[in-house]
Amino acid sequence: MSIPLFKIYWDQDDIEAMGNSIKQGMNWALGPNIEEFERLIAQYIGTKQAIVFNSGSSALHALLIAYGIGNGDEVIVPSFSFIATANAPLFVKAKPVFADIEDVTYGLDPEDVKSKITSKTKAIIAMHYAGTACLKIKELSSLAKEKGILLIEDAAESFGAKFSPRSEAGQDQKVGTFGDAAMFSFCQTKVFTTGEGGCIVTDSEEIAEKLKLIRSYGRDEATKQYLSLGYNFRMSDAVAALGISQIKKVDKLINIRREKAQYLTKLLSEIKQITIPEFPLEIFHVYQEYHVRAESRDELKEYLTQKGIGTRISFPPIHLTNYYKNILGYNISLPQTEKIFSETLTLPLYPALTQQEMDYIAQQIKNFYD
Repeated sequence: MSIPLFKIYWDQDDIEAMGNSIKQGMNWALGPNIEEFERLIAQYIGTKQAIVFNSGSSALHALLIAYGIGNGDEVIVPSFSFIATANAPLFVKAKPVFADIEDVTYGLDPEDVKSKITSKTKAIIAMHYAGTACLKIKELSSLAKEKGILLIEDAAESFGAKFSPRSEAGQDQKVGTFGDAAMFSFCQTKVFTTGEGGCIVTDSEEIAEKLKLIRSYGRDEATKQYLSLGYNFRMSDAVAALGISQIKKVDKLINIRREKAQYLTKLLSEIKQITIPEFPLEIFHVYQEYHVRAESRDELKEYLTQKGIGTRISFPPIHLTNYYKNILGYNISLPQTEKIFSETLTLPLYPALTQQEMDYIAQQIKNFYD
């Protein structure tokens, strides 16, 4: 078999949505679908504002500009994340400060974060990994409020993830609503996708208006005046049309992912050399990725590649990359991050993945250890 790491889900509705936008023959840069897509995102997450961008990285960059973070400031970030999380502070001449993670959802450890806070700290960027919710996001929120600093959620991988209290009296709270603002990504591997794209959600109208200026050359679309320095971070109307079509079926896609993850877990739990992460019952996982912790991880990855199974190691610690270690001079130890990195392996999981293919993946992993 040949099983890729991911496949994008699409249907005829997606094609028609993009086609209809293109056929308008105008407003391809900032058209009516932008506002509708933003409305649907804010409604789904439960925030007052949503602002879309051409990528999640652009969105995070713009957000730090909007908050006035700049030269001499420090931003606490995880090293266990995609490199864009740490790069964003560098884009505004701030310093990323790395903190370690906990070993359940691989989110920032509040105790280590607390030890890294200084008088220069302006924000904490907490990442929600692979479709789960950062286990200690509420503690991080309390810590940020106590210290008078911003909490930004890097929720690129976890659109739709939430905490669901065990008691009926409690209410669900979705990822993206715990901090001052949050970033989501819509790139090709995500739960729903626009190919490339991202957004910021927030309850702050002031920040939302600043973000709209930053993403479009500093231009106020109402007055057509250039009010500030800005970039071309815009999402096109046709891409937003695809986003509208995709987000309307996001709950369906999440349910399919959860069902397939449950089946994979049943198969792989029989293999003693594989550890399946166990998540608290109150965490609603959307399984943007399906990862395990494996003995002889690198050899297993190579074996699965030979058998036609796509895998990925997420994420190589940022503080150990050539640029951060040898160019920027970071020389730190993050024991938990480095241990988890050495064991994790992402396996294929996507809506079109068949039961036969999942059986094959599990059998090949068994064969490797046998």
